[in-house]
Amino acid sequence: MNTHATEALAAPRIETTRWRIDPTRSSVKFHVKGFWGMQTVKGHFARYHGTLDLAAQPAIELVIEADSLDTNNKKRDEHLRSPDFFDAERHPYVRFLSDSATLAGEPLRVRGRLHARGQSMPLELEATLRRVGDELAVDAVTGADHHEIGITWNRMGMIRAPSRLMVTGRLLTAERSSR
Repeated sequence: MNTHATEALAAPRIETTRWRIDPTRSSVKFHVKGFWGMQTVKGHFARYHGTLDLAAQPAIELVIEADSLDTNNKKRDEHLRSPDFFDAERHPYVRFLSDSATLAGEPLRVRGRLHARGQSMPLELEATLRRVGDELAVDAVTGADHHEIGITWNRMGMIRAPSRLMVTGRLLTAERSSR
């Protein structure tokens, strides 16, 4: 038997395996147009965990610690964690839960809800899943109108919607990631 056939037999099936995001090789980022669309504020969240299990409901869950937000500007980060934005003290987690997830080759079509600040909003996205050995590479991007989750602070109309949300990285099988 050739090596590729052996690897294919040994590789876990995407549809029947519980996968966990590997935070050491992944990222959860956001981009928001600011200064009347002339500058983009870029940031990421440092602490999060998530799963993909197409046989479960929800098939996708991503939990982000709101206070791990980082834009490389301490004063701005404090403001973004405040009640004007994420209200991280009262609402410590931002969560995405899928309502449906359909795999069609490499693209994964997802519908679900983003929960933040005690509110939620619908999101739709298409993610790309690529097998890399016994792991999956994931690349997901979507837009979100932050007004729908109560983030409405906007001095002089400087902040533009939608925000761009991105998750990239690696997924490991759940049993492998727990070792």
